[in-house]
Amino acid sequence: MTSTARRKAYGVKGAPYAIPSPATTRERARRAPYFFLLPATILFALFFALPIGYAVWLSFRKVKVSGLGLGSGARREVWAGLENYTAALTDSELLGGALRVVGYGCIVVPVMLGLALLFALMLDSEKVRLAPFTRLAIFLPYAIPGVVAALLWGFLYLPDVSPFYFVLDRLGLPQPDLLDGGPLYLALSNIAVWGGTGFNMIVIYTSLRSIPAEVYEAAKLDGATPLQIALRIKIPMVAPSLVLTFFFSIIATLQVFSEPTTLKPLTNSVSTTWSPLMKVYQDAFGKGDIHAAAAQATIIALATLLLSFGFLRAANRRQRQEAAR
Repeated sequence: MTSTARRKAYGVKGAPYAIPSPATTRERARRAPYFFLLPATILFALFFALPIGYAVWLSFRKVKVSGLGLGSGARREVWAGLENYTAALTDSELLGGALRVVGYGCIVVPVMLGLALLFALMLDSEKVRLAPFTRLAIFLPYAIPGVVAALLWGFLYLPDVSPFYFVLDRLGLPQPDLLDGGPLYLALSNIAVWGGTGFNMIVIYTSLRSIPAEVYEAAKLDGATPLQIALRIKIPMVAPSLVLTFFFSIIATLQVFSEPTTLKPLTNSVSTTWSPLMKVYQDAFGKGDIHAAAAQATIIALATLLLSFGFLRAANRRQRQEAAR
């Protein structure tokens, strides 16, 4: 039956409907995903790829000053090659900031992930009470902006306004200065742990809830205790989630900026170059040297990329070895 006859049979008026051929239908189906991806691709190129490319281009340039730097053409941008990268890699302030971030990360990452795993296991227990409220209470600090959280904790650290110091004074106990010297690392780490534990806990808890109940029932029939189930079944089965949260935590640690920047006006122990990103910000907007800042930012991005992919490859290799056994 032709298309015209088919339309008349069903009482459809109008011009004959041309049924697309199977080849045309397959071609349209093949192109459809690209049309859906087009808006995201354009946004990614304009607001992510293009700024990165521009920053890399700036990192190979510098400003050359002629004479006193006055008049038209006295300051012009020229090709610098690897000069900015050489200066960045030999900059003691940038290297010192990197070492401080490593020490900061050695405190934040283990404590944060350890608490997240502990809370997730406790919430997944059969004897837990008020689980929805507890999940919300643990996750709520993550919803608070980092600047607000750092400012809140900063005033709690100040001896003159902190209620904690008032209680310690009344009890006759020592009042440590958390914004000076070594305790500063603990103060900054506490802010990150307080804000990031909830997010990681939700990721691990979601993975725990996806484990089939039959696995737990079989373990109970074999006489396994809740502690043995947690150590020998739950933790190994949520290992991919632990790898994911560890991966995100490393990236967040290397990019720490809000906490020390917010606490800087409250203490002299936090310099303008305390972390690598603070050094980039200071060079770009304090000294006006955007070319050196671009080179430093590129180095930080490459270091983050190498560390992240190195960790993922090591984790995947270990998983393949365990699967082969």
